[in-house]
Amino acid sequence: MCNQYTQREICLINQLRMLWEQHVYWTRFFIISTASDLDDLEPVTNRLLQNPGDFAQVFSVFYGTKTAERFKELFTQHLLIAADLVNAAKNQESNKADEARRKWYKNADEIAKFLSAINPFWSEMKWKSMLYSHLEMTEKEATLRLEGNYTADIKTFDAIEKEALKMADYMFCGIIRQFFH
Repeated sequence: MCNQYTQREICLINQLRMLWEQHVYWTRFFIISTASDLDDLEPVTNRLLQNPGDFAQVFSVFYGTKTAERFKELFTQHLLIAADLVNAAKNQESNKADEARRKWYKNADEIAKFLSAINPFWSEMKWKSMLYSHLEMTEKEATLRLEGNYTADIKTFDAIEKEALKMADYMFCGIIRQFFH
């Protein structure tokens, strides 16, 4: 099961896993801070919005600055739309939530298409499937948190974390196949 990886490859998988973990954890912190009107919302939001730039740094090594910046833009949009959705749900503004949700899935489509275009080992349909699952679970997590159903919220987050690690591993495998073998 375990392949022989170089030190550089091990560093890459660790970096990608950390970035995806940070993505879902800082998203969770944003949801909690928003739901509970915590005073840390601004610094949490700022830290969350750092994540796309951190991904772009890794991407730039393999795909160049222009491509990395495009990923950063798409991933930042993903986060900003998610914030709109959480806030609309919190404020019980169903029309705004529906519009944010539509934009969020459209953005996921754009991310999946973009990733499959830059790496021949990344399937647009596979990315779309993983991203849709991520969106569905994240919205469920936010809804459960807003409803005060913390046990189910935590259980949902456990699934989100597992999905994030799958996305990291899929991203890693594509990069390895494209650039290392």
